[in-house]
Amino acid sequence: MRRLAMCNEAFGDAPIADVCRTLRELGYSGIEIAPYTLGASPGRMKEPGIEFVGLHWLMVSPPGLHLTTADAELRRRSWGHLRDLIDLARVLGNEPSIMVLGSPKQRRTTPGTSREQATGRLRDGLAELAPYALKQEVTILLEALPASQCDVVQTLGEAAAIVKEIGSPAIQTMFDTHNAVDEVEPHEVLIERYADVIRHVHVNEMDGRYPGTGSYNFAALLAALDRIHYTGWISLEVFDFKPDPVNIARESIRHLL
Repeated sequence: MRRLAMCNEAFGDAPIADVCRTLRELGYSGIEIAPYTLGASPGRMKEPGIEFVGLHWLMVSPPGLHLTTADAELRRRSWGHLRDLIDLARVLGNEPSIMVLGSPKQRRTTPGTSREQATGRLRDGLAELAPYALKQEVTILLEALPASQCDVVQTLGEAAAIVKEIGSPAIQTMFDTHNAVDEVEPHEVLIERYADVIRHVHVNEMDGRYPGTGSYNFAALLAALDRIHYTGWISLEVFDFKPDPVNIARESIRHLL
C-alpha cells in the first residue's frame, strides 16, 4: 500500500495534534512539517496512526540565512541552522526521517558568486553535514528547483550528480511534480532513471493546487513509482490553500487512490 502524507502548513496555526487526527480520519498515515509552524518547544509526535515523515521549508525562519553566499560567517550560521533542524527531526520522530532542502532564496547565487561557486558551496556544505545526519538517522534530500525559483541545482540530474559525488546515504534527492516543470523528459522516465537516489515524492498540480484540479497525469507517476518498487512517502504539498485544508486533503487522497 502507498504511504500517503500531507504537509502541515496548509492548516495554518492549527495544533499539530488536531492536524494529525484530521489526516488520520481522512486516510493519511503521515505528516510532513514546516519548522516555522512549530512553537518554541515542539514535542515528540505521539499521535496514534500518524507518523512523522520529516521536515521541509527548512530555511523560512529565521530570516536572512543563506547557504551559498560568499560571506563565510553567514554560511556558517546557515549550515548551523540545518544542523539544528537535524536535531529537531530526531526529536520529533521515532524512526529515520527526511529533510527536504528546497529553499530557493537561501541557496541561489548572490552578487559576486557564480553558479558554479554556489553549487560547489552547496555540495561542500552537504558533504560536511552528512556524517552528523547519518548518525542522527536523518536523510537530507537535495531538491531540484525550476529556473523561475532558483539558479542552483535546477534538474533532477544535477541533484543526482551531487548526491553521487558526496556518496553518503544521508544525502539523497526527491521528486516534486510542481518543481519538475522545467524537466524536458517525461517525469516517469526521470523517476525510473534516478530511482536509486529518490527517497521522497511531493505531489501537487503544476500550478501548485491540489491533485485533481488540473491535468497532471498522476496515474503515470504512480505507475512509475510502482515499477521501481518505491516504498517511501508520497506527500501532498500544496501552495494554494483554497478552498480549505480539509477539502484539499480529502479530494487529493480520492484522486491519488
